[in-house]
Parts: sequence; C-alpha cells; structure tokens
Amino acid sequence: MAGGRHRNTTGPHKGGARRAENSRIYAHPLPIIFHNPFPNGVRSLLGLLGLSLNEVVNPHCEGYLDVATKSVWITDPRSSKVLWKKGFFGKGDLSRSEPSWLARQINDRKAGRTGLTSEQLREKRRAERKQFKLDRAQAIAATAAEAEAIFETEGRIIVPALSGPDIPSGATWKPPPAFEASRSVVELPLQMGQEDDDYIEDIEHLQLTLCEAFFLAWNLDCLTIIDPHADEPLTLEQLWTTFQHINLAPPIPNSPPLRLQLDNPFLVHYAAYHHYRSLGWVVKNGLKFCVDYLLYKRGPVFTHAEFAVVVCPVYEDPADQENSTVNLQNASAFAWSWLGTVNRVNSQVMKTLILSYVTIPSRSRVSSDIMTSPACFSKYSVREVVVRRFIPARMRD
Repeated sequence: MAGGRHRNTTGPHKGGARRAENSRIYAHPLPIIFHNPFPNGVRSLLGLLGLSLNEVVNPHCEGYLDVATKSVWITDPRSSKVLWKKGFFGKGDLSRSEPSWLARQINDRKAGRTGLTSEQLREKRRAERKQFKLDRAQAIAATAAEAEAIFETEGRIIVPALSGPDIPSGATWKPPPAFEASRSVVELPLQMGQEDDDYIEDIEHLQLTLCEAFFLAWNLDCLTIIDPHADEPLTLEQLWTTFQHINLAPPIPNSPPLRLQLDNPFLVHYAAYHHYRSLGWVVKNGLKFCVDYLLYKRGPVFTHAEFAVVVCPVYEDPADQENSTVNLQNASAFAWSWLGTVNRVNSQVMKTLILSYVTIPSRSRVSSDIMTSPACFSKYSVREVVVRRFIPARMRD
C-alpha cells in the first residue's frame, strides 16, 4: 500500500521513461482483454459497418480458499503476475503490495557481493541514529555533572551547554570503531557452480480478499476457487454461501444452521467494492489509513490513492438493526472525535475522505428467496458524502 502524496516540483519530464514503461506493463485494467487480430484498415472498415470481430482473451487462474485468514491464496506465480499486472488484484503476503519477494531476494543477494543491501543500509542508519542520541545524551549529562561539581566546590553557577566541541552534533558525530565492528556484515560465499537464482525458492503467494475473489469469479469468470479440504473447485452457489458464513460468528454446536442475512458484512462491503470497481477505480485495502478502501485512478504504481473510503452501513428499516444478530462496524452513529481523527490522518497524506453509505434493504420489502443468489445486490444502493477538513487560513475565499 502507498503513503502520503508529495507534490511534484521537478517538472513534467521527471520519471517519464518509468511512467511509459509502467503504462506498457499495466496497460490492461482488467484480466479480460478484447483483442482484434485484423489490421487497422480492416478494423476501420468493420467499424464503419458497425461490426466488431474482437476476440475475448480471458486468462484462467486458480486459488485456494483459506477460511482462517478470510482470503483466497494464489500460489501459481503466473496467475499472481496476471492478476496483479491486469487490475492490481491482491497483495503479496511477504510484500507491501506487489508480490515481489523473490525479485527482492535475488537483487539483495547480488547487491550483497558488492556492498550492503537496501534493508541493511536502512538498519545501519537506524542503529547510527540511536547510537548518536545515546552519545549526545551522555555528553550532555557529563557537562551537567561537571557544572554541578564546580558549584559544590567553588560556588560558581555555570549553565550546562547543549552545544559545543564536547557535545556531538549531526555534522560532527562519527560512529566509534567499536560500533562499526559490531555492525559489520559478513557475506557467505556461494558454493562452486551455484547461481543466486537457482536455490532461492519463491515462497510468496498472492492473497486476495473475499470481495476481490468474488469479483473475479462472478463478474469476470477468470478465477476458480478450490476447497483445500476436498481439493475440488467451488461452484458459484457454494462461494456465495461460504463467503457469507465466513463473516458470521461460528455456529453453536447442535444448533440450527445460520441463515443468510441481508446485513452480512460480506454483502455490505462487496456492494461498495463492486460499485467503485464498476466505475473504473482500482480498489485496495485501506487499513493503513484507518479506512476500508483506497481508490486509485490507475493503480499504485502510477499515483497515490486520491480517495479514502469508509463503508457505513445504513438499515432501510431501523427495526432490522435492532433484531439483527450481526454487529456491523460503523452501523451506529460514530463520535465526532473518531471522524476528526480519521479525517486528519487522511488529510495529512493528501487523501479525500469519503463516507460511503450502503443502504441495506428492508426484510419486509425483500423476499428471503432472493438471498440464494447474487441477484440481491440489485436491492442495495450506495451514496457518498465527501468530508473535507476546514482550515480557516486557507478557505477564507
């Protein structure tokens, strides 16, 4: 996931080659590709006649359902690459976003032969800053003790200095030799005839949320989800009921099976996810910024997220909320302090906060038979409220 956005002050041509390369790699917003094998002249003629002979290229991917983490695991590297590069679906379980653990390991192994890797340099700088603070604190304490001793023996009052030749500063401090020796890195040589890439096993997998997995399986039909216990693919009907039961409390032994409800957390969050995905946004998890979703125009590799979304369930019939066995997050009125905190966090990272109100249809209006299929999503509605932080010094006009 991306951090706060920084203003570009280096001109429009900064990083142009990198942007062009990203535009080539991530040219397709979804795994489904419409390809026309005919030359431009034939395509223009067919367009004038109102005809289209596009071929639909739909890659097939497989994943395993993991109930414990409420996610779907894509273990095939090819499928992981397809889903990430064509829509930015999922997250690497050993990476911040893109599943790049293997590439990082290979690069770090190569960098280790000539110097420190990026992670080692970061840890080295952190250790140096910590040691600098300790040395500075000890020097200040020694100066204060010397001033106290002069006052006791000579009666003179000396104000302890916070700077000077005896107090280390960021410009004059250097790590002591003992510190450098303790932080040295020893690189183990490779065996004869063994290459870096040969013995590094890719142990990372792509992790899809339930909303992402259902969107790929139901709307795009490019993902097959396998039950890890039976090792058999789950049908759409089984996915529909399983994903809802995963988000409910575990059933009590010898109790009747839990019935499907309109206020199931999976249904509420998927309604918001499907709403923004259908409008062309790249939707990613927003837990880092205390929200449910982050909205990207094209994807994390191009720009930072512009909008942060908090899903707020709203019951069409208040009686349904009183009789519900599900405790939906943000369904009740939240405190102004909470709203101010979330808004301030996202304002600091240049994101606009959006409260996405998902209206849950009334049980009296909707038949229980509609809960057996995704057709019930037609009864949900989504409306947004933009929250902006008021800054008097900047908004006088």
